[in-house]
Amino acid sequence: MLNSERMLYETHMHTILCKHAIGSLDLYAEQAVARGLKGMTVTCHCPLPDGMSSNVRMAPEQWDEYVSSIRECANTWKGQLDVRVGLESDYLPGLEGWLAELHAREPLNYVLGSVHPQIQEYKDLYFKGDWPAYHRQYFLSLVETAESGLFDSLSHPDLVKNYGSEEWDLPGIMDHIRRCLDRIAATGIAMELNTSGLHKTIPEMNPSPSILKEMNKRGIPVILGADAHQPERVAAHFEEALDLVEEAGYTTTCIFMDRQPVEIPIVDSRKSLKKV
Repeated sequence: MLNSERMLYETHMHTILCKHAIGSLDLYAEQAVARGLKGMTVTCHCPLPDGMSSNVRMAPEQWDEYVSSIRECANTWKGQLDVRVGLESDYLPGLEGWLAELHAREPLNYVLGSVHPQIQEYKDLYFKGDWPAYHRQYFLSLVETAESGLFDSLSHPDLVKNYGSEEWDLPGIMDHIRRCLDRIAATGIAMELNTSGLHKTIPEMNPSPSILKEMNKRGIPVILGADAHQPERVAAHFEEALDLVEEAGYTTTCIFMDRQPVEIPIVDSRKSLKKV
């Protein structure tokens, strides 16, 4: 039996199939156990049609390999760690049909909806040389992602600040972000606090504390994810993340089990984490 005192899952982690992560799934599982997690949902970058951003994701023909590798890991760690199949799926207009079919291929535990402003296909659509306009467009894209109904959560929801960062003006676009959060909240989707932001150009978690507070005001559930691309990053900085969500006014975080949100009191989450 799994230890009932363990509460948290790693909800955002990758595999070598995305071509920019390292380490076997067993190494990620080993770290998850060391950190006191109850489980991990593997959420590698989804395959996309027509070779879209193929340098940073699995190929469509690798889907079965992806699922079977997670199933094998789950069997290996059964009784020690709950390992589940998830996905990080990129949203772009026109991909809705592809993604709906992809998400139906396998009973997924959790599906992250991502807007990656650094990939060429997104830049080709929206970047016209004006960084402030690009920053505003990104939040409109998050709204479209949420309103598509295809996803459980929005990942790293101010990632765009790291691109054109010299022109990032959060106070200047905060009213725009608030309006976008109003629409996002109406969909019932969760939003992620992604700890990997600490290693990016603007070294803070995604989203920033001020956006996190606006999320809480609107009742948007928050889910922790480390965006681990290497084993030692599993559950990285979760303690600091819990501090931030508590300071923003949250009393719970959530995880997804079979695509349904489950709330976890922050006080219980703290008790379950172990230092490595």
